[in-house]
Amino acid sequence: MQVTETLSEGLKRAFKVVLPVDDLAKRLDDQLVDMKDKVRINGFRPGKVPVAHLKKVYGKQVMADVLQNALNEVNRKIVDDNGIRLAGEPKIDIDGGEQGVQNAIEAKGDLAFTVNLEVLPKFEVGTFDDVALERLVVQPTDEEVNDALNRMAEQNRPFTAKEGAAAKGDKVIIDFVGKIDGEAFPGGAGTDTPLVLGSGQFIPGFEDQLEGVSKDDTRAVTVKFPDEYQAAHLAGKEAVFDVTVKGVEAPGEVKIDDEYAKGLGLESLDKLKEAIRANIQREFDQISREKLKRGLLDALDKKFAFELPPSLVEQEFNGIWNQVLAEQAQSKKTFADENTTEEAAKADYQRIAERRVRLGLVLAEVGEQSKVEVSNDELSQAIIERARQYPGQEKAIWDYYQKNADAVAQIRAPLYEEKVVDVIVSKAKVTDKSVTKEELLKPIDEDAAKV
Repeated sequence: MQVTETLSEGLKRAFKVVLPVDDLAKRLDDQLVDMKDKVRINGFRPGKVPVAHLKKVYGKQVMADVLQNALNEVNRKIVDDNGIRLAGEPKIDIDGGEQGVQNAIEAKGDLAFTVNLEVLPKFEVGTFDDVALERLVVQPTDEEVNDALNRMAEQNRPFTAKEGAAAKGDKVIIDFVGKIDGEAFPGGAGTDTPLVLGSGQFIPGFEDQLEGVSKDDTRAVTVKFPDEYQAAHLAGKEAVFDVTVKGVEAPGEVKIDDEYAKGLGLESLDKLKEAIRANIQREFDQISREKLKRGLLDALDKKFAFELPPSLVEQEFNGIWNQVLAEQAQSKKTFADENTTEEAAKADYQRIAERRVRLGLVLAEVGEQSKVEVSNDELSQAIIERARQYPGQEKAIWDYYQKNADAVAQIRAPLYEEKVVDVIVSKAKVTDKSVTKEELLKPIDEDAAKV
């Protein structure tokens, strides 16, 4: 075997390889000899089939396997001997194309080919003591705890049947069918649906038009879906809902005291408030964590600059771009509707793809140097949490992940990333900053949020 490096330019490498026909022939004969005791051919006793006959019957098929194994072996040798870290799968160009392969299969000549590789960039991670981050800190107020408690009580408020017309605050039980231009639309119907008037559960204007209805009434409710409605095919359209009222219920009183707390499994009202406060704090801490991570990624993007593997950037860009086109097809919007052009949008998403690849390589390098690992217990717990999101299907979800390595990898990746983020944060300069709830909940810049 002859291996000669023919290209070393940036992240691209190329190697010329020649596998002598004699070497291929020997590999073929060794493979055929190994087959003697395994194949069964009429007219021959087990283990007594002549190698020449095996070559006649199976030669081309076995040689194809020999070639594939030889190519894999060459790839591994090139990577190991040169200390290469691949950015993607090697690409092989065989001299003579299909005819070159055929000649090798028929043992008519040497197999010559070029292995083209794209390698990962080498860069110094260094330290992170020059990375300055702010961690937003918010403590739940008594008012926020009481508001949450009141919302909880409202959700658990008892209702009893009432005679007469429904007023704001009453619950109506309704059947409804929504139509646009006289045609019913998917997702626009419901049966025995409870609706508290004034709760804002339905689109604006719907609940107001049901005030004054009584049991067994029917009413046509005309509303317009908001222009920014989440279902793009309904956004901005006028719909008429044929509503049948099957019941009207009046709200009862809820007394928020120790007995109420005990009904929820807590010892006292104070313990219930403590649990609510802790839950709000977890939500605040999660949002703070997301913003801290965003700040870290922005800092890392500015800190590191190195050549990126074109294939990884292209792969990332294609994934982003395909999603953009799919969303446009669903919303029926164009680039002009978003005050941009296709060329400008592609340029923006190209930058986003480059940033994602750069940050991914940095995090991977930090994780490798810090020997970050996701334990089997952590992985199992994450899969269990995912399964719990599908009540009644937990076993099916669990079995799916047990049998699907790619799906497990998608669970492991974010766990690994969060651990690497923790490593970097522990080495950075982090300053806690007390802010209001409103400041904490202020949305991240829309363009940055894409990354």
